Parts: sequence; C-alpha cells; structure tokens
Amino acid sequence: MADSLYFGASDLEDRTIRQVVALAMDAPAAAQSGHSGTAMALAPLATMLFSRVLAHDPSDPSWPDRDRFVLSLGHASILQYAIAHSFGYDVSLDDLRGFRQAHSRTPGHPEVGVTPTVEVTTGPLGQGLANAVGLALAERILRTDFGEDLVSHRTFVIAGDGCLEEGVSHEAASLAGSLGLSSLVVFYDDNRITIDGATSLASVDDAAARFRAYGWHVVEAGEVANDLDALEAATREALSDPRPSLVVLRTHIGFPSPAMMDRREAHGTPFSGAQISEVKALLGVPDEPFVSSADIAQAQRARLAPRAELWRERLSAAGPRGERFLTQWATYGALSDEVDAPHYDGGNVATRKAMQAAMDAFAPHCAGLTAGSADLTDNTGVLLKHSVAQGVANPGGRQIYYGIREFAMGAALVGQSLHGGMRAAGSTFFVFSDYLRSSLRMASLSHAGALFVFTHDSVGVGEDGPTHQPVEHLAALRAIPGLHVHRPSDANETIQAVEAYLRSRHPEPTALILSRQDMPVLTGEDATASREGAPRGGYVLREREDARVTLVATGSEVGVVLDAADQLTDQGVSVRVVALPCWTCFERQEASYRRDVLRRDIPSLSLEAGATLGWHRYVDEPLGIDQFGMSAPGAYVFQHFGITAARVVEQVLHREEAS
Repeated sequence: MADSLYFGASDLEDRTIRQVVALAMDAPAAAQSGHSGTAMALAPLATMLFSRVLAHDPSDPSWPDRDRFVLSLGHASILQYAIAHSFGYDVSLDDLRGFRQAHSRTPGHPEVGVTPTVEVTTGPLGQGLANAVGLALAERILRTDFGEDLVSHRTFVIAGDGCLEEGVSHEAASLAGSLGLSSLVVFYDDNRITIDGATSLASVDDAAARFRAYGWHVVEAGEVANDLDALEAATREALSDPRPSLVVLRTHIGFPSPAMMDRREAHGTPFSGAQISEVKALLGVPDEPFVSSADIAQAQRARLAPRAELWRERLSAAGPRGERFLTQWATYGALSDEVDAPHYDGGNVATRKAMQAAMDAFAPHCAGLTAGSADLTDNTGVLLKHSVAQGVANPGGRQIYYGIREFAMGAALVGQSLHGGMRAAGSTFFVFSDYLRSSLRMASLSHAGALFVFTHDSVGVGEDGPTHQPVEHLAALRAIPGLHVHRPSDANETIQAVEAYLRSRHPEPTALILSRQDMPVLTGEDATASREGAPRGGYVLREREDARVTLVATGSEVGVVLDAADQLTDQGVSVRVVALPCWTCFERQEASYRRDVLRRDIPSLSLEAGATLGWHRYVDEPLGIDQFGMSAPGAYVFQHFGITAARVVEQVLHREEAS
C-alpha cells in the first residue's frame, strides 16, 4: 500500500477511497468526457457517509426509510456511480465502462430511476439542493403522521460553488432555514475552482455567514477533506443541531494528482494517460483501467446493518398504522374516498375560484397532499382550510408558505413528489412560471408528479400591464416534453381535472392554467361534452355534420367561440366547436379520435389569448396575441387584441366571402 493519503480510515475504507478515485479517472478518460477532479476530492467524504453515517441498504435500495443522498453538483456523477459500485449496489464495471454512453445506466448527470442511490435528477446546479428541501419536508410530514419508528431518515447533500452561486440555492436555503428542517445536512465542497478559474473571479461571498443569516447551523470544518474521523465528527455535530446544517469543507480539486490538483482544468477535462498513471502510483493501485476488487463491495455490504429488514419488522409491528403507511406510500397519498364534487349550474365563475372549491372538497381526504404558493395563497385557490402552516411548531402542517421564491418552490415540489408517499401542489401567477421553468422541466424529465397551479392566465390581468400578462407562456410550457399543460374550459372542468390528478395512483407532472376573471360555466349538452371529453385533452363541444368551419379554443376563449358560433349560425354559417384543454393528453389519443375531433378536411380557426406558436399543428388560422400586452382594464385589453366573438365572426365571414 502506498503512503497514507487518507487519515482515520479503516483498511476497508482506505481501499474503497482509492478504488473510487481510480474509477473517477478511468471512466471520464474512456468516455473522453466528464469531471474527474471533483469526484476525486470528494471520495473520502462520500466513503465516510456511506460507511459510517447513512442508513442505506444495497439489497433494497428503495426501502422507504432510507437516508436520502443528493449529489447536487451532478457533473461529478462518476463519484456517485463509483461509490454505488464499491458498496455493492447494482452498478457493474460494465456500467462504469459505459459512462456517458448511449443507453447506459451511468449518464453524464444523475437521473432518478436509472441508477441505484440516485434520488433526484441533478444537473442544473443548485436544483439538487432545492430538491433536497422538498425531500426533507416530505420526511418531516410523514414522520409526524406515522411516527419515528416508521419514518426517521435524513437528507444529505453535497453541493459546490456553482450550486451556492445559483439563485435557486439562495431561495431554497432561506426557505429551509425559515422552516427549520433539522434533518437536512448540506456539505459545501469549497474547492475554490470553477470552469473559468478561481471562484474569486466572480464571487467573494462568505457562504458560512450567509447560511447563518438564513437560520442554519454552520460547521466550518476546514482542511479535513481527507480525514474520515474529522469528517464524521463534523457530520455528527451537524446532525445534533435542530436546524438545517451546512458543513463547509476546504477541498482540493484533483487530489492527489501532482499535475492537476487545484487547477481549473481538473474540473471538466479528463486526465491524460500519464496523469492517471501518476495518480495510481500514488494510490498504490494497479495501473490498468477499471480495476475493481470484488471483496471491497462484499465487505462493505457485509458490514452494513440489514436496515431495510429491520425497518420492515417495525412496519409489521405497527399493525394498521403500518398498513396505512404502505397504502399511502404505494399511491403517493391518492384520494380514494368517495367525495361529493362541487358543481356549478351555469353563471360565470373564474377557474381559480373553482380550484379553491376543489381543494375544499377533496384535500381533507387526500392524505399525501401538500399545497402552497409563492406568497399568493388567497389568489390562486390552494388554501388548505383543514390544515395548518408547515413549520417547526406544526411539523405535520400541509399548508406550505413558500414565500416569494417561485424557483425554490418548484424544485421543492419535485423533491416532495419524488420522495414517495406524497404529492405536492404549488401555485403562482402564470407569468411567474418564467421564474420556475427550469424546475418544471426537471419535474417532467424526472417524472415527478407535482401539480403546478398557475392563475391569472392571460391579458385578462388587465391594469397590471404587460409585465404581468402572460403571452408566450402557454407555448413555452407546451414545449416541455411530457408536461400536462391543462387550461380548462370552465369551472366544472377545472374541478374534474383536480379530482383526476388527486385520484391518480401515479400522478404525472401537471400544470393547471386558470383564469383570474369570471368565465361562463358550460351547460346542457356542452357540459356533457366537456365532462366526457376533457380527460382526453380535446373534444368536440358542438358537432355539425354540415359544418363549413371548425372553431377551436382553450380556457376562457371557449366561451368566446361558443358565442361566435351562435352568431354565425344565426347568419346561416354552420359551425362546429372544439376545445383543446390539454395538448399532451390529446396527443396520446388514437389517431382516429384526433382526426374525428379536428376534422381537418374543412377550414379551421383557433382563438387563444396568447402566442399562436404551435397552433398550426391543429388549425389553418390561429388567432391570438403575438406581442406583449398593455396596461388597461381587462375587458379593454381583450377587445384591443381581438380576443372577441366579433373578431372570430369577422374572420369566418371573410373566409366565406373569399371562397
């Protein structure tokens, strides 16, 4: 064995660290892509955590009460893969050889559902830390509901300079501090190197002082990155405090490479063959690629307590309480009770008000639901009247006040949704989806079944003006693959959509786009068509076999085109009307259904109070708003931009004359 590089380590831990460091060089070198230096420097910390601190079980990687480990600096993914391999998880040498290659189980950044030990999909810096706030929130609520014998795990995060510089981490850390999330520990990899060079080029922050100001407990561990006993002591100190904790570690990127340590090139440049050989000589490991000692994983697995098995014994002993936990876990806390759904018989109702009516009816029966907003709870319809505000005083509270932190809210929703046993709803004005769009994207990428409620959905916001009037936002959200962007046609359709989301045993990421202003409630045959067709994402509201044109709309504009259809019928023009509340749902229908709904053999026209981008896929002539709005009363703004029945009638009659 080479001279000691790592202190306080058992022989097994020392061999594990050296193996992880070697693999952290080999995999990026083979891929000619990847980040070795950070993984090398953090190998002792990760080994200490998995060896001494984390409650985990390679024989059952997804048991509910495991500690969560989040590598927020996801570019260092090879660290997590090499650790998982070395501790006996189902990550083979072939998987490591396939690092960053097509269809491998070791992608360039950790992806949940692909590799064991990966809890959330990390990559965009800072989001892993913010996801972890959601994970810790879910744990606290479930622990309060089911007891510490069934739920008592911690969330550990490794974050870097980039994570702490990104704005989402500021929001998330402030939120975690205000909530007092005691089961959250973040390790700050203070290596002082970024891709451009020294961190001092762009940041002179005092991270420790900043986190103390957020209400965190801070452990300034100093130069202990290679001392496992000191790392453990710092971790135990962090866990002993009732606040969330930041452990600041001074590390040296690329350690122990004489050529690459503390250099910016160690960040994202694979090491050369000569540099790898030099480090392996220092490590005392064979100078061959992908050398792994099978006895390391076997020994690590053997020394770990059978955590999952012991937990299942406690679960069995819990009787009915344990059964309730398993049901909630398996269904993400789905609504299962028979509940009388609210119903509107005509009139005019804003869909955001219908959202609140749905929450009033369904939320008390949905055990896994949390809800909150970015400081707009009364405006967006997500007030849980049966619950209390989440916080230290009410650890089981389902009402979460996220503050004016849209991005952190979105990321925390993802964390809660991926934790298990929970489903989370968050809300804000639609225009502010800009602030959290990256977390929306990550929700869809990671199949996190969160509900994003966006109200004040159009220029109907009125006097607040173009800064608050969403125009391009529907097109932007619809472009996210797999995200269900649902703009209901009326209040009852809104309630139906909320109930369907809450009843789903495997909810998908969903964005509900709701109106500020009152809009007509569908009645008669129109209401029947909505009730039957809305779940399919698109449906025929009014069919006419002799129709000469199809009018298509979403949201509040459905009522407008129905009015236009009545006027055109009075003028002898036969019209059919289609609603397309959710394009993603509609595209999942069979081709014959979509053809029957759209009937592209006759001219078609759409109306939506937003950008027309994307509408040519469904209609011949889209009418909308392809510019920013204006500050004026909402009715005037709609009139000014032609979101009116009169404009639809005019366009159809013009087509009739031209043909």
